[in-house]
Amino acid sequence: MGGIDFMANENARRAGPGRAPRLRRGLFGFSAGLFLFAVSVLAGPPFFTDDPEPIDYRHWEFYLASAQTKTRLGYAGTAPHVEFNYGIALNAMLHVIAAADFDLPKRQKLRYGLGDTEIGLKYRFVEETAGRPQIGIFPHLEVPTGASRRGLGNGQVQVFLPVWIQKSWGDWMSYGGGGYWINPGPGNKNYWWFGWEVQRGISKAVTVGAEVFANTPGAKGESATAGFNLGAILSLGGGSAALLSVGRDIRGPDTFFIYVAYYLTRGPRS
Repeated sequence: MGGIDFMANENARRAGPGRAPRLRRGLFGFSAGLFLFAVSVLAGPPFFTDDPEPIDYRHWEFYLASAQTKTRLGYAGTAPHVEFNYGIALNAMLHVIAAADFDLPKRQKLRYGLGDTEIGLKYRFVEETAGRPQIGIFPHLEVPTGASRRGLGNGQVQVFLPVWIQKSWGDWMSYGGGGYWINPGPGNKNYWWFGWEVQRGISKAVTVGAEVFANTPGAKGESATAGFNLGAILSLGGGSAALLSVGRDIRGPDTFFIYVAYYLTRGPRS
């Protein structure tokens, strides 16, 4: 994502930071049945669905954020996590997330500590034109740096292999796609995840959007799940922004999630 004044570039670029907080499956040791879209999905903040657009070469962006999920079995998330993205080449971006995770099952003690670490590389191999969408890949690893025995990590390396597509029309933009999760661990299964988002810049300072997403079963005994999110991005000027999204399941147990973040981006010094 390039610098904002962030929303002023809405017609040409995505009007919000396009990367990743995700809640790891290992956070939710109290429930094997929690939604995978809430625990094992790379996201384009403030949404779970991502886009193919890397940040510009030699630019960087930073998020200070919290992503949280609540079910009838408990409450879990990141408090906080930090994300850093850097344009390492034309059409290529390095991505890292480090998180402090919490896990609070009902009627049990709070668990809090270092979570798993996410490392990825986004590469756009088709650029957008008037008649063609942009297309990119964003493979990444979940490195087991968290204490999985305490419910603060998966305990094994996970891999996500997605393809993302994006197209803009004036104040409107839409992007989405999906990919395959390699999801080792006791009782786990590899699975597919899909999502699609639509957003509109309603002013130079405000963008709103909505998404739907779904995944195939990611553990033995689970069924496919689906959900939606509503979100907003507010430019604060100077390359900074505030982000918020809220959502819930539409197929599965009662699950609610929220994401809040402060975003800052800068380019190379002249």
